[in-house]
Amino acid sequence: MRTTLTAIGLATCLFSASAALSENRIDRIRPDAPVLAAYGPLPIGVQTLEFVNPGQNDIVNTTADDEPLYDRPLTVEVWYPAAADTTPGGTYQTELRDGETIVTLHGRAARDATPATGTKYPLIVISHGYPGNRFLMSHLGENLASKGYVTVAIDHTDSTYSNKVAFGSTLLNRPIDQRFVIDSMSALDGPLGSIVNADVTGVVGYSMGGYGAMIFGGAGVTQGSTEYAWGTPNGLLARHLAGSDSLAALVDDRVKAIIAIGPWGMNTGFWNAEGLAGFKKPLMLMAGGVDDVSVYAAIRQIFTGTSGTTRHLLSFDGANHNAAAPMPAPEESWAVSESLGYAPFDHYADAVWDTNRMNNITQHFATAFMDLHLKSDTDKASYLDLVERATDGVTALDDDGKPTAEHTFWAGFAPRTAQGLNFETLTKGN
Repeated sequence: MRTTLTAIGLATCLFSASAALSENRIDRIRPDAPVLAAYGPLPIGVQTLEFVNPGQNDIVNTTADDEPLYDRPLTVEVWYPAAADTTPGGTYQTELRDGETIVTLHGRAARDATPATGTKYPLIVISHGYPGNRFLMSHLGENLASKGYVTVAIDHTDSTYSNKVAFGSTLLNRPIDQRFVIDSMSALDGPLGSIVNADVTGVVGYSMGGYGAMIFGGAGVTQGSTEYAWGTPNGLLARHLAGSDSLAALVDDRVKAIIAIGPWGMNTGFWNAEGLAGFKKPLMLMAGGVDDVSVYAAIRQIFTGTSGTTRHLLSFDGANHNAAAPMPAPEESWAVSESLGYAPFDHYADAVWDTNRMNNITQHFATAFMDLHLKSDTDKASYLDLVERATDGVTALDDDGKPTAEHTFWAGFAPRTAQGLNFETLTKGN
């Protein structure tokens, strides 16, 4: 009987695990997650909004003889603290990397829930890679909203799975989109607008979103990058040229902190020492140690070159370009796509690291960094004051399990759970 019951129990567990996996959940917190990865106490709502930025360069239809303008549409997903009686849970319909396959994601946010009242919350803008969409980092949008932020993830026109065209549009528009969405969120009225404090904003960008965030933070591009034949046509990228008045007008005092994950651009000459020195915002970089898309060595150049601010670099040993940002690969992505010629799984996953694990680590550090700079929560500084290599940290606990003076293992991580991670800090002027 014991053997039979054990077998039945095991089968039930396996069935439950399989059913849970088929839900494509974005909200899992592993038992070994660092402490700040956990969801916060606030219920979460989510809304989809449509913004239009008038009079923008229509890069797709730009020619040597014509530079038309158009009204640029941007769809955004907004997560926010919801009313106390909100029932948690909801789904998202989105496309896979192939731009065709529709999948359902499951999270904790309630669709169109009534916003909380009585408090204004800092704003965080989330900007995806090329291609991507507003759900690629939905795990982070939900997680931070539960901790007292309004988070807004952008579908960057010309750069999503279903409308990927004209890379030059992405090069020009990323920082412009980020700035315009802050303006749009600041101008919101109604119950949702009443809880947004856009005067205190953070930006999180992945890959090309990180490229845009670097420019938005003041890292102007090189003259050479404005002339690439494969880039933005007609020299229009000069709008973001280092030292230009147009770049100075773009940089936004409301932005108090920036996280750039695997930022693309240094690897192809978009910045030099002058451009990087113009970056003045508190900065956290996250990267895979073998990133061969944005190139890890180039990301390290961004880290050392942004001498105008205090900055951090979190590195995942052995991880490639998908480190830290993408949500877990939906189950439907495991099959080979006829249109792509490979499994879309490769767009989300890493060959070495578990994505859910990386997401939890990102949630932990993003919480510490944003709380410190957007909420002036100085208690979070200890989570950023770490020995460089986690493997060099010493675990020294007393009989009650509390750290002693000799304990140097990473704050917020249980013993043995930070291996494979490195965290470096350089102060302004260094």
